Amino acid sequence: MLKIEHISKTFYPGTVNEKKALDHLSLTMEDGDFATIIGSNGAGKSTLFNAIAGSFFTDTGYIELDGEDITFIPEHVRSRYIGRLFQDPLMGTAPHMTIEENLAVAYLRASDTRHHLFGRVSRKDREMFREQLALLDMGLEDRMNHPVGLLSGGQRQALTLLMATMVTPKLLLLDEHTAALDPATAAKVLELTKDIVKERHITCLMVTHNMNQALELGNRTLMMNTGTIVLDVKGTEREGMTVQDLLDRFAVGSGKEFNNDRILLSTKEDI
Repeated sequence: MLKIEHISKTFYPGTVNEKKALDHLSLTMEDGDFATIIGSNGAGKSTLFNAIAGSFFTDTGYIELDGEDITFIPEHVRSRYIGRLFQDPLMGTAPHMTIEENLAVAYLRASDTRHHLFGRVSRKDREMFREQLALLDMGLEDRMNHPVGLLSGGQRQALTLLMATMVTPKLLLLDEHTAALDPATAAKVLELTKDIVKERHITCLMVTHNMNQALELGNRTLMMNTGTIVLDVKGTEREGMTVQDLLDRFAVGSGKEFNNDRILLSTKEDI
């Protein structure tokens, strides 16, 4: 489904600010895989997502999605089949547009139906929007004409999740998408995420700072360090694995102790 082979990216090469953000990273995701990713600041997690989404082109290697080489396909084209959520709830929506308008833009961009190329949504489409909003259980189906800027952070993130998955993407990238929300709202958005990913069999990569989430969500756990993946556990190897097991395996794979206080001090969330 997703095949990444030896991708590297160096920012500001040849200067005092040179930074190797990705270092010959390789990863293969099967159809329907849900992998959590954990790592310290600067490990390359968001940079990996930027490479997959096409925010920049890598220096070496290639990226293949669903059998197609997308290494040099522009970001706006990839966005038609790659959904993405950021940590900041403000990044996924247009605040001055209404809920319906935001949904329409997302739907038209991702849809491959010919009449949608002309930028119009039908009455049937609007009814579908209402039905999808109702599933969020936030009352947004009755506020379709309200500007998105009036919504809370949790409502905006839930709306962004819906926008990213309304037309089922080939790949969903979740970059700590609940980290900026209060605990109760974060739990609700995470539960929505789990339901949508499972029901639609979406291949998903999710960055998290919570070690317990990293082991309990999805079917794979990845740990990153200095721009590469140092640990990839799944199946029976992952079952019954503890946080301490994960830390020990990280130390073996990276040659050093894991030292991110935010992650190490994170408590188990209700998932």
